[in-house]
Amino acid sequence: MTEDVRERVDEAILARRERVNEGIREQLPVRHPERLYEASRYLLDAGGKRLRPTVLLLAAEGVTDTAPLSTDYRSFPDLDGEPVDVLSAAVSIETIQSFTLIHDDIMDDDDMRRGVPSVHREFDLETAILAGDTLYSKAFEVMLETDAPADRSVRALSTLARTCTSICEGQALDVEFEHGADVTVEEYLEMIEWKTAVLYAAAASIPAILLGADEATVEALSQYGRDVGRAFQIQDDLLDLTTPSEELGKTRGSDLVEGKRTLISLHAREQGVDVDSLVDADSVETVDEAAIDAAVEELRETGSIEFARRTAADLIEDGKRQLDTLPEGESVELLRGIADYLVERTY
Repeated sequence: MTEDVRERVDEAILARRERVNEGIREQLPVRHPERLYEASRYLLDAGGKRLRPTVLLLAAEGVTDTAPLSTDYRSFPDLDGEPVDVLSAAVSIETIQSFTLIHDDIMDDDDMRRGVPSVHREFDLETAILAGDTLYSKAFEVMLETDAPADRSVRALSTLARTCTSICEGQALDVEFEHGADVTVEEYLEMIEWKTAVLYAAAASIPAILLGADEATVEALSQYGRDVGRAFQIQDDLLDLTTPSEELGKTRGSDLVEGKRTLISLHAREQGVDVDSLVDADSVETVDEAAIDAAVEELRETGSIEFARRTAADLIEDGKRQLDTLPEGESVELLRGIADYLVERTY
């Protein structure tokens, strides 16, 4: 990605993040009981790039060939010229993302998220579980506020429901994989599609549904999200090994220490590497930085890191090709730029 494109993508993300943040404040206010809603808003207020809702808003612009940021997302014209509140759909998607983060942190007993204590650390376990559950249900309430025709609204809700089921199925597989020695690369790619990529697929395809696009466009945008979403997760796996801990926000190499299956470690196993012995540490807290350096070097020598990078790059190219069905314009170019951004980011 050129410097010019990178600047345009950064500006696009920042501008739409502000719109989404306004929508979150409007549609997820802190009210009685305050502690519950403070916990529900805690991670949403802690930051985040809002990549998924940005994809949603850009997809809405791309489907209708609307000039970027030229209209109110609360009354965005569909393909018949009727107003649809696509900002509510974007808020709904980000709400689901926050719900998954809260529950992930509980399951992994993580201390930090987005540079602040995780919800169950800042509040307590019971409140964190309730906060996640509240966000899950609120996402469906908010999706109902788009004012789209009933048939489109029902389909968008159905897509969101199937997405949430897939996320849970993917998380279950991820947990199962930690205890299984015979996970294949194909099984791993299926797992990250369900756990991570389906929310990108929903973000990209739901606006097409709400705005009345044809089936080919809906499917193309869904596949775009699945492809770039899988690449996003692979890049996360790479960053866990290659980004300094202070930038990463957690201990570098924690996936290796905790025995998590990643595309990198699975490829290394296929090359005969004893991945479980690469880092000798009882826990993430006791891991030695030099040991991580040595493990990363061995993974480089086996070609496992390059294999992951190449796989992510191929998925990004596949995803970008799906956008050929949309009218060419600034928003579609930005969707291509965001695809590249997902595998070029350093944190």
